[in-house]
Amino acid sequence: MRSTRKKFHHPQSILAALYFLSMATTTTLAANRIAERKLRDKQARRAQIISAARRIAELEGWSNVTVRRLSDEISYSQPVLYAHFESREGILAAVAIEGFQELGLALEKARKRVKRRNAVESVAAAYLEFAASSPALYEVMFLLSLSVPFGEAATPPELRFAFSQLLELFQGQSSKAEVLSELFWASLHGIAELSRTKRFPPSRQKERVRTLVELFTFPR
Repeated sequence: MRSTRKKFHHPQSILAALYFLSMATTTTLAANRIAERKLRDKQARRAQIISAARRIAELEGWSNVTVRRLSDEISYSQPVLYAHFESREGILAAVAIEGFQELGLALEKARKRVKRRNAVESVAAAYLEFAASSPALYEVMFLLSLSVPFGEAATPPELRFAFSQLLELFQGQSSKAEVLSELFWASLHGIAELSRTKRFPPSRQKERVRTLVELFTFPR
């Protein structure tokens, strides 16, 4: 009769296996923490570059926002800046996209704090206030020749978010909600730009906005 023997693992073998498993887990966690820290550092540097670009532009204009000037401003070498952005235009595009996110949040807040009937007026006021209070940011968003796509598949979500706040004003009120949103946007942009360049007298601004709101407010 064949005898059977139970196999027992040596306690030292089990401890060794547990040790190596623990070491592998620790190594993985350490690697993840390092990767996360590097990502946070990269995001922080990117945010610092964008912030510096906005600061220089507000004080001196976009023509003075160069890679060399940014390098001096924030004490990063030019290769470090190019590691985050391929070109000066890439930096300006990042600023513009950040601006659209801020504009979208401002419009969303304005739209939600009033009843729907008054939302058009609230959003119009918020849009013009944004343009007037952040002229350099508004300029890079709309007036500089950047390759940021509008109304395309590659349009950044920040731009879509900002436009969606205008679109919400006309959804369900017309089969041409997108066209109405575009025309409303064009009107606001025109007022903002013509006011900035002093083509429109400020004395009629309230009347101008009130008339625009009446044109784009539809009976329910």
